[in-house]
Amino acid sequence: MSVEGGTEAQVEPTPQSPSPGPEAEEQPEQSASPAIDSPDDEPQNSEDVGSSTATVKVVLVPVGHVITVAFSIGLSVQKLKCHLASELRVPVEVLQLSLNGTVLEEQQSLVELGIRPHSSTRMEMSSTKPDSHPLRPRPPPEHDSMPDVITVQVQTDEGQIKEVVVEIERPRQQMAFLGGFRHRLTGVEYHHAATQNIPKKRPDRGMDVFSREIQTTQWRSQAQQCQTEVSTQMTGIGCYVSCMKDKLITPRKYVTAEEYHARRLKAVIRLQSWARRWLAQQYVERLRQARNRRLAWIEMMEQKRIQEKEDELWDRRQRWMNPQKREDLNLLYQALQRWRMEEEQQINSTLQGAERKAALCSLSEQETQFIAAIGRHHIFIQNNNYDKFVRNFLEKSAAPLQWQAADGRMIEVDNPDTIRGRELRDLYNRVNQSAISHDQRLEVLMTLKNTVKEHNGQLSRDILDLIDREVDLMSRGVRTRNLEGLRRRICTLFLQYIRTPAFNPIAEHLKVPQDPSQLKNSLFLCPQCQRYLRSKDFPLFAGVSQTSKCRACTELNNIAHSRVDLSCYKNILMRLRVDEQQINKECKIPFLLQVEDIQHLVMVIWGSQSALSASDDIYNLVFVRWERDKDWSPWNCILLSKEETSAHLSLDDVNKVYGESFIQEIKYKHSRARLHFSHMTKDLDPAPAAAPGNQVVSKQIVTAMGNHAADATQESAH
Repeated sequence: MSVEGGTEAQVEPTPQSPSPGPEAEEQPEQSASPAIDSPDDEPQNSEDVGSSTATVKVVLVPVGHVITVAFSIGLSVQKLKCHLASELRVPVEVLQLSLNGTVLEEQQSLVELGIRPHSSTRMEMSSTKPDSHPLRPRPPPEHDSMPDVITVQVQTDEGQIKEVVVEIERPRQQMAFLGGFRHRLTGVEYHHAATQNIPKKRPDRGMDVFSREIQTTQWRSQAQQCQTEVSTQMTGIGCYVSCMKDKLITPRKYVTAEEYHARRLKAVIRLQSWARRWLAQQYVERLRQARNRRLAWIEMMEQKRIQEKEDELWDRRQRWMNPQKREDLNLLYQALQRWRMEEEQQINSTLQGAERKAALCSLSEQETQFIAAIGRHHIFIQNNNYDKFVRNFLEKSAAPLQWQAADGRMIEVDNPDTIRGRELRDLYNRVNQSAISHDQRLEVLMTLKNTVKEHNGQLSRDILDLIDREVDLMSRGVRTRNLEGLRRRICTLFLQYIRTPAFNPIAEHLKVPQDPSQLKNSLFLCPQCQRYLRSKDFPLFAGVSQTSKCRACTELNNIAHSRVDLSCYKNILMRLRVDEQQINKECKIPFLLQVEDIQHLVMVIWGSQSALSASDDIYNLVFVRWERDKDWSPWNCILLSKEETSAHLSLDDVNKVYGESFIQEIKYKHSRARLHFSHMTKDLDPAPAAAPGNQVVSKQIVTAMGNHAADATQESAH
């Protein structure tokens, strides 16, 4: 501790504060007077009054805790508030100091307040915001019970007693005892100044000496040969050394540097050979796996082609044995035509005269019987298809409205129209039932009668008359089989009633619009059957500028004369559309072509055979692109078998693979197709102007194949 007074002073501590202040916990090593001096203050003389200190006791309101601090009387109240705010950890703005009930201004100093050097004063401090920033003293440390400031009585040389204020300094660490001295006359012990003052701060050496790397360094050992010779101890007179652990060392063959490096080179070569062997094995294994995958893919594609072939044969056989559509009947007519031509050829080659005529008459009779059998089966198919059409129509008219929501769920909603359609569908199914009792039939007829009465019209009156007639006949005991015709008439009229939009608002499901004004501009006259039909009933072929015969007359003409089956060409067209849709979803030309257009391409342009292998199996031929980067069109296509398509589509540039003559032949066929489909080239892909060299080549090809060109010109004219 530091004492102000004489040199020989007896220290009697008298605590001035009952408990240590909060600053004793956080900053015990800081002195009160020098810690809060202004850094801008220069060293002053000891005689200067402003540099003297005074003891300031600050009472915290309302807790009543006292903080004692030694403060320079030359500093302002603002400095004192800053020091107390740092000790209490509150903002300076919320602190308010008062002396004797008067609030102190921040610019005033302790000298202006009348405080003398080395005296003590008492102030009160409160918070302007006690809710958000209350004044709470910091708890003192448990090991510290010494007050911050004490008053001691010192006896001077004159024998007078003087009270001196002593400030307690708490160092950060325990100071070492550096010695001192004792007065020989009085026996008083004096310590060196280093034990009472704060230890000096070591100068910064520019490097961190308290790092983890320095404190956790690793030990490293290194062997080193002795510079001097050493000796070994051995058995001698007066000295016995045990030889139990001795080892017998035999010298080996000396290895020169050349031998050592040669051995290392041999080892490196051996390692490289094994590494290269391993890399070669990996490369061969990858090639083997690629080959196996390729063979598996080829086998899979071969099995797929075989399966498709078997499916086509099975489908064709089913169409022969059990035809269900009009296209299936065309297949039967084609088989009948082939059979008739073979029989006629055999008759012409084996018979002559009257026998030949008789055989031809018999052949005509057999053909007539076969045609009649096919016609009867056609009528049976029409009846079945009519029943399916009626059921589909009723189900469609009774189906609820559906749309897909944003979350993917299907939403179904019924409106009055769909409810009405469902009621009429159920009533039609009940009317069409045959295996019901007498009472049930009367109940169904009464329900039908009440339903039809809702609308007045000629159709309703006809249905009511037929219902009354059936009820009358049933009351007379007429047999059920005799009433089948009447019941069929009731079903037919009731179906007409259902298809009338005035009775059942389902006009959007009908094929023929009920408003005659809608048919004004879409009716055309068929020159063969002399009927006015809609535009969709006429086939639109490429190269035809006006409508010709209707579809029904075209099919009848095919059955009577040529008897050609177009199902194979339809399969080619459907596969072409699927393939092009996968490549380009905006393709147009494959969907504009009809089955007859594909027939013309296959038969006339490409000769019904593959351009590469000349395979004439029509069920194994497909159309693909000639140039892979351009959209498919009749002037950018090639007819190949299914086995040849993958190889052709894998080519990047066909001009570098195929021969010049083959390319010229393909271009000639493209020119014929462009001429036949000239009406499509004007809108989709106009033909570019031919170069002079191309014109010469085209002229030579036309000269060499003049007959085919003439045939193509005649067909396009027709």
